[in-house]
Amino acid sequence: MTYTILRAEAFDVRFPTSKMLDGSDAMNADPDYSAAYLRLFTESSALTGDSLVFTIGRGNDVQIAAIEILMEKVVGLTTDDAFARIGDIARELSADSQLRWLGTDKGVFHMAAGAVLNALWDLFAKERGVPLWKLLSDLTPEQLVDAIDFRYIADVLTPEEALQILRARVSERSANEALLLRDGVRAYTTTPGWLGYTDEKMLDLTREAVADGFTLIKYKCGKSIEDDRRRLTKVRAEVGPDFKIAIDANQVWNVDTAIAWVNQLQEFKLEWIEEPTHPDDVVGHARIAKEVAPTRVATGEMAANRLVFKQLLQLNAISFMQIDATRVAGVNENIANILLAAKFNIPVVPHAGGIGLCEMVQHLAMFDAVAVTGHHDRRIVEYVDHLHEHFLEPARVVAGAYQAPALPGGGGHMKDESIQKYIYPSGSYWISELSMNGAKR
Repeated sequence: MTYTILRAEAFDVRFPTSKMLDGSDAMNADPDYSAAYLRLFTESSALTGDSLVFTIGRGNDVQIAAIEILMEKVVGLTTDDAFARIGDIARELSADSQLRWLGTDKGVFHMAAGAVLNALWDLFAKERGVPLWKLLSDLTPEQLVDAIDFRYIADVLTPEEALQILRARVSERSANEALLLRDGVRAYTTTPGWLGYTDEKMLDLTREAVADGFTLIKYKCGKSIEDDRRRLTKVRAEVGPDFKIAIDANQVWNVDTAIAWVNQLQEFKLEWIEEPTHPDDVVGHARIAKEVAPTRVATGEMAANRLVFKQLLQLNAISFMQIDATRVAGVNENIANILLAAKFNIPVVPHAGGIGLCEMVQHLAMFDAVAVTGHHDRRIVEYVDHLHEHFLEPARVVAGAYQAPALPGGGGHMKDESIQKYIYPSGSYWISELSMNGAKR
């Protein structure tokens, strides 16, 4: 049976994380984790397509407006037609010249296209009764390649090369799936590392993370070299000389500052420096990577599209590719990003945290583990212990590893009661909060 997408609705959902400084870093001092949330409705009340774009507050105003424009382009489609034409739909969402003028495959409308595509993939997986990682892993190499827009990347990755990469793993898929179901995929945590936390809270959470089985912890940095040295000295004293720690500057430095800063922290044996400068500065990343070695560079959570990743890989600018589930044009473009990384033998180390990002990006990492690069010890997926309780199937990490989700869909389906409580500004939480403060946040 096929279903028809009858209507679509977007919701502005915001959580007051700035109150506890959850998510605070050198660039983003007081984020309110928020979701520009999309739901596609069919004839069946039990079958919806759900997704979101992660923002940190007022950005929802603009992101919702973009989603509301693009979501109408899939209303009226049947699920059979949408599934058969998902690659064409992805290209069509990016092809509206009057909207494309505002940002070519990047920015608010690109992320809105991602919301629509991710909602469609969620709908496809629910319709088939499987989690998204399983749906993607069971597709033929030809179906996966048909979903990709090779425009701007075919000089580096052709459809034929993508097919070769995927076909090489087909015979291993069953064994890889069994390993996934048994062991999951390794996780690291940023929960202890927010810059607004006191040293005491940071160390308490560090002890908890080690006890929970995490083998890598990431700490925010970049506000002051003295603060960074003090915090990292305390962390090293707590976890010992060989435990893996990484740092994340969240784009706060220019290139020269990044090089000088990281080189002053070499004694701490950092696993990587993340987002050392502006995400579009590919040449700058390449210079940083060369001049801060042996510390390696990781980036990608704000890489706007597959073209940026292509260039980062071409210039040997990164040792870790950090895809994000909602920054680019959805599952389609992230399949391309994963295949680009596979060609260059760079591990995909997804960004997560935020609201719903852990729930969504785990599916992409698991697809990679089953159908693209297999299981290997260089893959590790970010986990932050915030706001998982608002989703139908919260991300689950056991002994430092993500466990494979079983619920059909793409992971981003938020509970209705959470939407109603935190929808802005009419949700029950915000009515109370705004009446007490007498002003918008």
